[in-house]
Amino acid sequence: MPVEVEDIRNQFESSAFFSHIGFKIIRFEEGNVTIKLNIEEHLLNVNGTLHGGIHATMLDTILGMVTRSVTQSKVVTTSLTVHYLASISSGELFAEAKVLQKGYKIAFTEGEIKDAEGNFIAKGTGIFKIIRDK
Repeated sequence: MPVEVEDIRNQFESSAFFSHIGFKIIRFEEGNVTIKLNIEEHLLNVNGTLHGGIHATMLDTILGMVTRSVTQSKVVTTSLTVHYLASISSGELFAEAKVLQKGYKIAFTEGEIKDAEGNFIAKGTGIFKIIRDK
């Protein structure tokens, strides 16, 4: 049974992991999702820049969110590719994504992370298995 888009948003906002990282939802509509992350010191690597795992986590999260908003079903990441384009040490990041192709069982997605000035920080693609109720 499909879930309402607002219910999906609430599931993410109430997720302990989502809030632990520091993600904030800016927009959550069907096929149109934006999240924000304020870069905090505990998210930096030993070089003083945002840890690559945070880039990957942000992309995996936004890709999954937009896929769920479109399918209105639970999804599971089966593949995630991240392209690191620039380092960053402070400020805000914004992530957006879109579903490029959706079938009955899988969806192919693309997302990007930009800084507050609109500079690309990372891009990624993902394949998600759509979990359908029997």
